[in-house]
Amino acid sequence: MAVPKRKMSRSNTRHRRARWKASTPQLVPVAVDGVRRLVPQHLVTAYRRGLLLPGD
Repeated sequence: MAVPKRKMSRSNTRHRRARWKASTPQLVPVAVDGVRRLVPQHLVTAYRRGLLLPGD
């Protein structure tokens, strides 16, 4: 694991953290048990295979 060799300034730390923003997942309509549901795009195959069940 990378370990910093010297102290980073507070300004640089906050500036670096501010660049990372979470984004909402792309939702895709999928038919599960005859009901159309919106699921995240990266989980579509899991829902189609039945590995994940949609929670109500």
